[in-house]
Amino acid sequence: MHIQKIAVIGHPIGHTMSPFIHERLFRLSGIPLDYQVLDVPDLEAALPRLRELDCFNITIPHKSAILPYLDGIDPAAKEFGSVNTVQVKDGKLYGYTTDGAGCRKALENSGASFEGSLLILGNGGAARAIAFEAAQNVRDFQITIAHRPGSYEKACALAEELAAFARRRGDKQFRIVVESYEELRLDESHKFDLLINCTSVGMYPHADASPVPESVVARCAAVFDAVYNPGRTKLLQMAEAAGAKAIGGMEMLVYQAVRAHEIWYGTRFDPADLAALCRDAEREMEKRFAGEGKS
Repeated sequence: MHIQKIAVIGHPIGHTMSPFIHERLFRLSGIPLDYQVLDVPDLEAALPRLRELDCFNITIPHKSAILPYLDGIDPAAKEFGSVNTVQVKDGKLYGYTTDGAGCRKALENSGASFEGSLLILGNGGAARAIAFEAAQNVRDFQITIAHRPGSYEKACALAEELAAFARRRGDKQFRIVVESYEELRLDESHKFDLLINCTSVGMYPHADASPVPESVVARCAAVFDAVYNPGRTKLLQMAEAAGAKAIGGMEMLVYQAVRAHEIWYGTRFDPADLAALCRDAEREMEKRFAGEGKS
């Protein structure tokens, strides 16, 4: 059988757990592979090398930047404006998004959902995918998009696209709010059923940071952090202290990888094997980064 040439690309990418997860999934499916980790500061310059692969995954900061270089794109990924999974056929690149599906599965496994009032931190590729996944799965959704100085226009563009999606579908009562982090901090009247962190704030090696203060976390019934390293980010620790449901990002990483394998090879996995993989990935991450300054 042809050895599949697979990679994950991003910049920086030293924190990635993708090789551990994908290599396990390939062992479960019996497909031989060569999995590489590629630090790609210049996406355009890397394209010739990427076209030699069989498929690849994409992480920060290339999930939206890859779009102009694709030869084809899945309708959902086009709608979402984000791609994290690429299949290569005869040197041509075909893009998909699995972030939203991975997040939804991780929430379901923890007894949470996109229902109710959502607060999304960030407006990059992962935030777009998750926001649209929420909009697709909930009628008359309620989403607040938080932005930092300098990203107001980007956040408003995402809000407009979500509103256009809702109008096309015939929603009547959807609510989309764009707020700065300062406005979010000061607006103590607004409570949320679920906070979703799609920023890299709190990621190893800067694990002592949180994207929002305790006063915001205290107004959230549940908190999902897409950051998976460390497993218990400062944001999740604050959520636990406030009595909120705290959900880490490792299951999202595993289940978005599972969806990628379904796209690439049509593979189906035993749920028990996937549950074991989630546990093992957590343990592997803790072991790998122990003693390197990770809190």
